[in-house]
Amino acid sequence: MNNFSEVTSFHLTEYYGMEDLKPVYFCMFLIIYITIVAENVALIGVVYHEKTLHEPMYLLLCNLAVNGLYGSTALLPAVLSKMLSHSYEISLPLCQTQIYAIHTFAIIEFTILAVMSYDRYVAICYPLPYHAIMSQRLVKLIVFMWLYPIVAFLIVFIFTLRLRFCERTIEKVYCVNYLLVKLACTDTSIVNIIGLLSVGLYTFPQLIMVFYSYAHILRICVLSFSKSRLKALRTCTPHLLAIINYSIGCFFEIAQSRFNVSHLPYETKLFLSLYFLIFPPILNPVIYGLSIQVIRAQMFRLFSRKKRQVQMM
Repeated sequence: MNNFSEVTSFHLTEYYGMEDLKPVYFCMFLIIYITIVAENVALIGVVYHEKTLHEPMYLLLCNLAVNGLYGSTALLPAVLSKMLSHSYEISLPLCQTQIYAIHTFAIIEFTILAVMSYDRYVAICYPLPYHAIMSQRLVKLIVFMWLYPIVAFLIVFIFTLRLRFCERTIEKVYCVNYLLVKLACTDTSIVNIIGLLSVGLYTFPQLIMVFYSYAHILRICVLSFSKSRLKALRTCTPHLLAIINYSIGCFFEIAQSRFNVSHLPYETKLFLSLYFLIFPPILNPVIYGLSIQVIRAQMFRLFSRKKRQVQMM
């Protein structure tokens, strides 16, 4: 038992690959984080200030932006601080906190996208009672898409929290649950089985919601070729792009963890491991928010108004 208590910190070995170009990597990650914060805060600010945008679709979009800030903040400040220090160690409590934040970000992101698909389903299949239906269900859906992932992952993560560790090397720039479990002193077969089964718990309800929504959307659009239906269908394009972008990131993460990628260049491995934590938060405001004509127009009006106020002062 004494040996178990000795391991209270871990080495994040992937930072060593950055040492030759540390200033370049630091500037790159700093610019990425500032961009993510600026884009998502601007999007939230526009929706908040413009009452015409206080509709279910845009309120769900704000939740997507908040989660983007949550996920990127769980990763990038820690990466920047490690690059400023000479030690690439992370304490066990901080590692566990980062694991919980990153994993819940991933589940919340998928859950929000699933709820957005339901919103598009109601908008296209039930256009007349859309506002009445979503007004009644919006608060419940928002509570569900935050509370469900937070509680669902916590139930599984409790098993990881009870483990004791004998090894200290994590081959990544951030902590991941399955890599931490591999460092445990005891047999982790049960924890691995629970972790594998939990993937269904995290994704099955969301997958059902997405496929159900788009199956009905396609059925309605095939049966009705009216201009209003086709116009409503075009509002699904940013959402589909956001789902594809997120799915690519998840595929990269799963592929990297399940296959031997040691032969790949360091930059490629780093890109694959960080994609799902960086690109959804940085691209969602572009492909889902800023590509919507209403938001672009309202953002231009808001910034023009602020500029006139500054000039008058």
